[in-house]
Amino acid sequence: MREDAPEVEVEDEIDPEPEDDRFDEEFRARRAAALAHVRKWGDPVLKTRARAVDQFDEALQAEVDYMRRIMHDSYGVGLAAPQIGTSNRVLVYRVQPESPIVALVNPEVEWAGRETEVVEEGCLSLPNVHVDVERPVHVRARAVDERGEAVVIEASGLEARVIQHEVDHLDGVLMIERCPRDQRKEAIRLLREQSSQAA
Repeated sequence: MREDAPEVEVEDEIDPEPEDDRFDEEFRARRAAALAHVRKWGDPVLKTRARAVDQFDEALQAEVDYMRRIMHDSYGVGLAAPQIGTSNRVLVYRVQPESPIVALVNPEVEWAGRETEVVEEGCLSLPNVHVDVERPVHVRARAVDERGEAVVIEASGLEARVIQHEVDHLDGVLMIERCPRDQRKEAIRLLREQSSQAA
């Protein structure tokens, strides 16, 4: 993903060659199938603080593997467990397409730098909504992985933003709660319109 256009959970990460209609169809079908598993705005699980994980078993490994597949196929850069309907403090993310997908369990942002930046964010749970969100540029997060092994991540730029965005999900906070009021009003209008069309 280009550093000059950082957008959380980018909606069009891959730009298929226009003349390759078959690839374009496969891309859209795979993405649509993955997005069908992602909870959307209005689902109560997205507004609920997730529970800490205390069992590191096969069920947790299966959940993390499932989240990795959904995030990969939806071409997002991050996904939190509440977005698939599970109220666990688990997130996965990857900011470079060729990088492995990192899983963080029970993550906490333990330090944030003073420097902040306003960047447009998107979210798989809020389709077609993009809003400006101010966040710290540098953070340090402490967590464990799906096997229960300690992880400390010092992140900057897009990686720091994605971690903060996904930790917000675990706290029941959506990006539209962190954007300017006028953008929030317009985003809610659009989301309500989309909901009524889907009903």
